[in-house]
Amino acid sequence: MRIRSLLPGLAKAEQRVARVVLDDPATISHRSITEVAAAAGTSETTVTRFCKAIGVSGYPELRIALAADTARSAARGSRDLGGDITPTDDLANVVKKVSFADARAVEETAGQVNIAILGQVVDAMASAGRVDVYGVGASAFVAADFQQKLHRIGRISFAWSDTHVMLTSAAVLGPADVGFGISHTGATTDTVEALRVARERGATTVALTSFSRSPITEVADHVLTTAARETTFRSGATASRIAQLTVIDCLFIGITQRHLESARSALEATYDAVATHRLGARPDGRRKTRETDR
Repeated sequence: MRIRSLLPGLAKAEQRVARVVLDDPATISHRSITEVAAAAGTSETTVTRFCKAIGVSGYPELRIALAADTARSAARGSRDLGGDITPTDDLANVVKKVSFADARAVEETAGQVNIAILGQVVDAMASAGRVDVYGVGASAFVAADFQQKLHRIGRISFAWSDTHVMLTSAAVLGPADVGFGISHTGATTDTVEALRVARERGATTVALTSFSRSPITEVADHVLTTAARETTFRSGATASRIAQLTVIDCLFIGITQRHLESARSALEATYDAVATHRLGARPDGRRKTRETDR
């Protein structure tokens, strides 16, 4: 998980080493540094630099860490389920692999989230005059979900996915506002540029990404990371959204706690406003029961 999150920020040769490791981490404990360097088309010195770049002292420590990680995965029964979906997988295996990827994304995201940074983001958003959320593609759905949550508790918020609208929105933000960019890769030009403009205007900027050294982190005051990877048939695209939504839910609850009374009133008001549009509801919004129908 750590290697994947750091991948975009590694040098080209180090990225080749990373891919060799990620392609088959279980075998690294049985391979020498010379074999790994040869497989990556680079030198032993580069392998050592790669180890230090991901936070381990050297190749021996990397081998131990990967062996331990492989053992934990095997104990959870994840060796087979953690692989890519293949064209020959039947629907039963597809269901198992997708659900496993989603559950793992939530678990690993919760395990690595920085609580101190999460708290700083909650504080900034709870006191913000306005929150603009940026995301394109799959991240646009997460942005819309976040905006709807904030709107329900009476916080002024907008979600944008069109490049021009994102930029014009960011251009009118100020020091009392927050620009929130969502990008799984952290390299989506539209979102990165919108966050850059928001920061130039003095707004507090937040990035939600799976890659802690990606371009979006360079224009963010606060970086929140998720743990999800994209795989064959983009099953991970679902996992990445679920990981993002996990962080969004944590932020939403934190913000709600800061405005408990007003948020509670707003939630009740919004619930009552749509209650009559549910099938089986009485004119006063309460659900019909056999007793009330008599």
